Amino acid sequence: MEIREMVDVCVIGAGHAGCEAALACARLGFNTVVFTVSVDSIALMPCNPNVGGSSKGHLVRELDALGGEMGKNIDKTFIQSKMLNLSKGPAVHSLRAQADKAEYSRAMRKVLENQENLTIKQAEVCEILWEELPGGKKKITGVKTFTGAIYECKAVVLCNGTYLNARCLCGEAITYTGPNGLMAATHLTDSLKSAGIEMRRFKTGTPARMERKSLDFSKMEEQLGDERIVPFSFSTDPDSIQKEQVSCWLTYTNEKTHEIIRANLDRSPIYAGIIEGTGPRYCPSIEDKVVKFAEKERHQVFIEPEGIHTTEMYVGGMSSSLPEDVQLAMYRTVPGLENCKIVRNAYAIEYDCINPGQLNPSLEFKEFEGLFSAGQMNGSSGYEEAAAQGLIAGINASMKLKGREPLILDRSEAYIGVLIDDLVTKENFEPYRMMTSRAEYRLLLRQDNADLRLREKGYEVGLISKEQYDALLLKKSQIDSEIARLKEIIVGAAKETQDVLTSLGSTPLKTGVSLAELICRPELSYESIAPLDPERGEFKQDVIDQINIEIKYEGYIERQKHQVEQFKKIEKKLIPSDIDYDDVLSLRLEARQKLKKFKPVSVGQASRISGVSPADVSVLLVYLEHYNSRGDK
Repeated sequence: MEIREMVDVCVIGAGHAGCEAALACARLGFNTVVFTVSVDSIALMPCNPNVGGSSKGHLVRELDALGGEMGKNIDKTFIQSKMLNLSKGPAVHSLRAQADKAEYSRAMRKVLENQENLTIKQAEVCEILWEELPGGKKKITGVKTFTGAIYECKAVVLCNGTYLNARCLCGEAITYTGPNGLMAATHLTDSLKSAGIEMRRFKTGTPARMERKSLDFSKMEEQLGDERIVPFSFSTDPDSIQKEQVSCWLTYTNEKTHEIIRANLDRSPIYAGIIEGTGPRYCPSIEDKVVKFAEKERHQVFIEPEGIHTTEMYVGGMSSSLPEDVQLAMYRTVPGLENCKIVRNAYAIEYDCINPGQLNPSLEFKEFEGLFSAGQMNGSSGYEEAAAQGLIAGINASMKLKGREPLILDRSEAYIGVLIDDLVTKENFEPYRMMTSRAEYRLLLRQDNADLRLREKGYEVGLISKEQYDALLLKKSQIDSEIARLKEIIVGAAKETQDVLTSLGSTPLKTGVSLAELICRPELSYESIAPLDPERGEFKQDVIDQINIEIKYEGYIERQKHQVEQFKKIEKKLIPSDIDYDDVLSLRLEARQKLKKFKPVSVGQASRISGVSPADVSVLLVYLEHYNSRGDK
């Protein structure tokens, strides 16, 4: 007898994208089932067990502000936490935490298991079910598992990660498995292709894991966590997570390491032509580093614990697909690793993913009603990028079922907006990684103000509670009123004032200035001028941080806000979905072809498509004015 169930949403995959998508749909009231090839792989961290880092910390903070789970989960399971780039401006400050790998996965699984409206199912989905709509579009109707069970649903979110047709390579040894030796998903690709979805083949990799007792840490540099730990989640009480942290370690490769690698390149699947997929430019294997950066005498190697209850150590910076004997010889040239014992070999992994140019900014397929895609399935790399997309895809699947407009964040609102816009607009032929340099408005998109930027949107969607939203409004009010007060209070050149300024290493006053003007001085801050401001109230540290930043960088912030206003004007000029670009005279052939292919939703998005010039955008703007004036809608 055929097993047939009816649900609202099916999420395929329970990695970082799948967990966020499934939780979002369930929390928004929809009966959701999340499929995984193994329940032991829920929120698995097959590469480095850390969350955050440069620009990635921004994504986690934004995800949390919208109502996602990753920030809360890492706050519960981290073993070391560090704020990166503190020597630079606040725009690039990024939080990074080393996780207890097993605990992170276990804690996230517990959240999923206890979530109302959510069912976990260990099964391989081998087919998506759909029907043809008038006009050529398709509509999702369900999924079918390898065992023959059918789940009828209204929306499907693809979050397959690196499991589709996966194979792992370690030199000449090839195993047809997913990451960490888990079962690959071998049937869904054919179903997606038959539905007209364009697929790609990408590659990523991971370094070896080593036995802690075999390492000599006296030859390495100890890397400590921050004295005062800052949480990822805006809901986490900072005092509740102050705890003893583990150490990480830094060492370096050398010329001996590089000699061994160069002598064995012919045995590397990457250089022997065995690997078909394209690898990540910004997270290369050690073979790639040695070949492409031949002038560098050494490369950083980070030795980090996999968790509290294991002696496995992760070897960051030395991912590889070289054979096991070469790996061992290579690693043993590194100071502190001379007698290392490998627990798990490094390997490269190839997998199928989609061309994300087929997606709308909502992460729904342009030609497929109710089918969404998120994470490494979209050709991105990284846990944080995956989780952010998973949350947006889950929210928008829910919005579609509710008959509401999708949540689309633009490039001026969030790093998540930059990430998704880059994926769906630009032609990416390698795994995409988020970087601060990709965000044009990064002074406004700081990690410290993610809640001020996005909490309201999370509340409107339904993932942020009234209590959380009221706390945000109070915080905003305190920041605004305190900054206004500081601009009004004038201090003169009285001896008491001069003595305070001198004690702080600041120049004495010649005339009266506001307290806000004093805070603008590099050596001063809101906290340090407290003796000059006896009337001030009591505020939490996050409010004080915003006061300092908003006052010190006011000129730069205002300039960037003006840039955003210009950006918004062109972003708001929407392009009708039924536009015929052949009617737009004077468009160059390449631009016409690219616009037909990507089907941008706005003139702003069109302007970012490779092959569409500023002149083409001008032609399009003129056409749209005539189009709208004659009512062709």
